[in-house]
Amino acid sequence: MERLVIRRILFIVILGAALMSGPATASPAADALGTCLIDFLNGKERKELGKWIFLGISAHPEISGFTNISLEDRDDSDQYIGNLITRLLTEDCLTEAKNATATGGSVALTSAFELVGRVAMQELMTDTNVSSAISGFEKYLDAEKLSTLQSTD
Repeated sequence: MERLVIRRILFIVILGAALMSGPATASPAADALGTCLIDFLNGKERKELGKWIFLGISAHPEISGFTNISLEDRDDSDQYIGNLITRLLTEDCLTEAKNATATGGSVALTSAFELVGRVAMQELMTDTNVSSAISGFEKYLDAEKLSTLQSTD
């Protein structure tokens, strides 16, 4: 697989996780690959994907000052994910990956991995500590101003 396609897959895993909305428009072969990938991911692997996404996002200059992540931690995570994706595409879901790339090329792989990214983030977002932290802003919402959004019909 060419390096650009791999980078696109990895990017879309992150993007798909971040967007987590609505189903991706994909071919039946891409859908079958996405389903297969998810079926072969266990809870630990989904958490590791979520961790890898977090580590990647934490490299952003606006966020990096809030973390203390070593290059070794990033490399360990990269190695884990590289091995995971290799296993998924060449062992667990080989037939589906071949069908998806034959009919849709890198676009099919991208669609399949969008679903994987969503599942990885859902694994993390269902934790009560994460839900609590994410909803912390609610105490600063102005209920009076927001009530103007309700229709009076």
